[in-house]
Amino acid sequence: MKDNIFTKIINNEYPAEILYKNKYVTAFRDINPKAPIHIIIVTNDVIRTVNDIKEQHATMLGHLFIASAKIAKKEKINHAGYRLIVNCNKDGGQEIYHLHMHLLGGKNLGCIL
Repeated sequence: MKDNIFTKIINNEYPAEILYKNKYVTAFRDINPKAPIHIIIVTNDVIRTVNDIKEQHATMLGHLFIASAKIAKKEKINHAGYRLIVNCNKDGGQEIYHLHMHLLGGKNLGCIL
């Protein structure tokens, strides 16, 4: 489980455009973007799904949101707006079982609810 594409990116074993990294999370551009700006923010420690989150992960999870706000500002989409998505398991659209957040923006994404 610890050997997935995200861990390879975190460990610099697979090329990616790293936009942000600290001891808790790493952020990089999605190679198959669904919006003009599509960035993946991944936990540096493997947590398979949202269902596997424990209280000990609270600081790391907070950094997902800290990173997203910093990146949105850097990408100049913080005022216009952006969407954050976390998928959980197959029916939720999760393809890689390593907790991550999608940051999408750069255009009007409309309302999905």
